[in-house]
Amino acid sequence: MMKKNYFSLLGELTKKGIKLRYRNSYLGIIWSLAEPIFTTIVLVIVFGTLFGNKSPTFPLYTIIGRLLYGFFSEGTKTASKSIRANAAMIKKVYVPLILYPMSAVLYSFVIFLISLSVLVGVDIYCGVVPTVQVLMIFPALLILLLLTFGIGLILSTLMVFFRDIEYLWKVALMIIMYVSAIFYYPESILSSKYGFILTYNPLFQIIRMCRAAVLSEPFNVLGILYATGFALVSVLLGLLFFNSNKEKFILHL
Repeated sequence: MMKKNYFSLLGELTKKGIKLRYRNSYLGIIWSLAEPIFTTIVLVIVFGTLFGNKSPTFPLYTIIGRLLYGFFSEGTKTASKSIRANAAMIKKVYVPLILYPMSAVLYSFVIFLISLSVLVGVDIYCGVVPTVQVLMIFPALLILLLLTFGIGLILSTLMVFFRDIEYLWKVALMIIMYVSAIFYYPESILSSKYGFILTYNPLFQIIRMCRAAVLSEPFNVLGILYATGFALVSVLLGLLFFNSNKEKFILHL
């Protein structure tokens, strides 16, 4: 367990990450609201036309996927580079190394939570009236946070020893985006022989859960259980992998 002063340090590292993220940005934190809106407009126009998606809730459906994927992508990427990015501090001051990937995921999560406020406007635009079911978005976000942290720990460890992981993960994220049903409805794929690609993608199941919460649709209980189990296992494996290799980090920084 971390000592109280380490929690304070975690908070400072998280705030530092947020400040550095928008250090050279004139819009600052506002960009975290504007960027997903602009991206969603493009996705709705292009893919709504391409796939003939004329549902009035399609913009809301799309932006939910875009926001959740955006956090997973940004959180894992920043966590993967967190040890190498703080190499100078690690060599000078003792800090529990796990705080670096943890703070990277946390500051990405804080920015992500702020960006979720755009859902209110899109709800109104799409004429969606949330029910009490919308509260299920909170456990979904917790599962997403755990999944991102677990994967981030594994990547941050690998990145110390293999720098090419950064580029390989970018390719992997592009594949994950296409198999997470962000800008298309998944029913045709799920009912085909390729349905397992979506079914066994935990990020898709989390996005699916959030959409069901916001749009008041039925939940896929098995999908939720699978995503939860996957997230918990990823954290456990990430902790084991990180802790078993952290003593070697200094030799490769």
